[in-house]
Amino acid sequence: MKTVAKTGPARAELAEAATASTTVPDYWAEACKHLVQKDRVMKRLIPQFGQACLQSRGDPFVTLARSIVGQQISVKAAQSVWDKFACLPREMTPSQVLKLKVDDMRAAGLSARKVEYLVDLALHFDGGAVHVKGWETMDDEAIIAELVAIRGIGRWTAEMFLIFYLMRPNVLPLDDVGLINGISRSYFSGEAVSRSDAREVARAWAPYCTVATWYIWRSLDPLPVEY
Repeated sequence: MKTVAKTGPARAELAEAATASTTVPDYWAEACKHLVQKDRVMKRLIPQFGQACLQSRGDPFVTLARSIVGQQISVKAAQSVWDKFACLPREMTPSQVLKLKVDDMRAAGLSARKVEYLVDLALHFDGGAVHVKGWETMDDEAIIAELVAIRGIGRWTAEMFLIFYLMRPNVLPLDDVGLINGISRSYFSGEAVSRSDAREVARAWAPYCTVATWYIWRSLDPLPVEY
């Protein structure tokens, strides 16, 4: 993976100033070449987005927190809530989040349940209950198993972490509504698709399901999602 300087409008990134660079996957170009050769939809989609690609801010706590905020709401709504929430602590760190008042977090647009989840996440990080240094050497399913033990983190959130923090190349988040909707539109003319249908489509994507998923998301919303 390589690091590139962040560019573009600051928006509400003032609470994330400590993460002044983003990381992009070193496998991206090879993955795009593979997908263009193997999949007719990818051959059409990939050229539409130029040099844009998956990026990670490189902070595991922030990545998981953003994933929790984004649960079961649209990308646009999730960004709006995150922008308000990110302005509350001095820094987006576990210890600072634990100092926040529940009423202030609720006023930012977080549900009571998501406030509980974010506090529990902060407690796990602040108390050293998660093994951040071990994740790089663990396989995808082992990491998912560790993360889902944290309250409020299910398989979808764990898979978003694999994609947006660890940038694992072959993650297929079948619980993601956007992925299923995008496959429906791009491969089945808008007809409803099952997880089995989606898995069958993704056979041509392997070993780069993460990259194909990212482009399917882009087909629905050109603004890249970040966690």
